[in-house]
Amino acid sequence: MATQPTLPTYELPQVKRLPVSEKPATRAMADVAHCSNAELLAVLIGGNLQIEAAGDLLTRFGSLQSIHHAHPFEMSVNGVGDATATRIKAALELGKRMTMEKPERPVINSPADAAALVMDMGLFEHEHLKVIVLDRRNKVMDIVEIYRGSVSSSQIRIAEVFRPAIRMNASGIIIAHNHPSSDISPSPDDVAVTRAFVSAGKMMDIDILDHLIICAGGKWTSLKERGLGFS
Repeated sequence: MATQPTLPTYELPQVKRLPVSEKPATRAMADVAHCSNAELLAVLIGGNLQIEAAGDLLTRFGSLQSIHHAHPFEMSVNGVGDATATRIKAALELGKRMTMEKPERPVINSPADAAALVMDMGLFEHEHLKVIVLDRRNKVMDIVEIYRGSVSSSQIRIAEVFRPAIRMNASGIIIAHNHPSSDISPSPDDVAVTRAFVSAGKMMDIDILDHLIICAGGKWTSLKERGLGFS
């Protein structure tokens, strides 16, 4: 008697095996605040492989912050193409910007107030430099990223740092950059850069109120408080 050939079996995608009430989109519609990161990513990804793809992305990058900073090409997993990767990055950027929105513009009364506004820089894997632009009452007008990469006196153009303040007719700025090494100690280059900023600010009638170094774990230091570069 002839043996019947064995037909190949195909495993259903996870989203197909879930009851409707447990699907990521259903859970997000019912109570988005209690969805896991994987479920929220799955909703953004959509399609039959949304759960697998969300898990693969979180496994590869380890955190939403790392996914946010990844290039769309790096996010290529089964179920995630360029368009979906771009949509994920846009959604994460919107979430980041929402945290900056406040009914009233924050007022900087201390270095700690300024550090709290740029504490996300401690999570960056490379050096970034941002400028907090302030009006005459020390209210925040904007926070502008000036550089990504190595921040050193040989690479920074003073004009780029002051450009946002000049454009907004601001009275002062606070400069902040991160140390990916988690060492909050100012380097000689940090002090030299600060001294150059302060000198240029005096010529342009724009006060440099502080220069902050931000590190992971909520650590930061103020060069103004240490008297470095401001003498």
